Amino acid sequence: MNKIISGFILACLFTASVAAGEGMISVKSAHSVNVTADRLESILGAKGMTVFARIDHAAGAQKAGKTLLPTELLVFGNPKVGTPLMLCSRSIAIDLPQKALIWQDAAGDTWISYNDPQFLKLRHNTQGCDAVLQKVAMALGNFANKAAE
Repeated sequence: MNKIISGFILACLFTASVAAGEGMISVKSAHSVNVTADRLESILGAKGMTVFARIDHAAGAQKAGKTLLPTELLVFGNPKVGTPLMLCSRSIAIDLPQKALIWQDAAGDTWISYNDPQFLKLRHNTQGCDAVLQKVAMALGNFANKAAE
């Protein structure tokens, strides 16, 4: 039964998203990069997540005399979720806290991209944390979809 529910949840997450690369999930946003990042930051705060940093890569590129389409990165997390993952697999700490990349493509579309927790499970050979990883996958999908709508 759990496999059926998990499959259904993952199918729902993927219907609103498209893979941007191995191990990443991307959700198309109806808003600009800045507005999407603002919305996501607000959603994360309301859910008790700590936003550790917000990095404007386009502004950094401009300081270097380069042009980059709007690109922002939010770094966020919650030790109540991250710590159990690190206890299952210490190397997963390299991918924590979580990150969400909000970026504009050449066609002008805005995307929210984040690491697929199932990919992190494989990457770090994480054992014994399936329930936590499923919760993380659901939460990340919900956060991205709400920010994008």
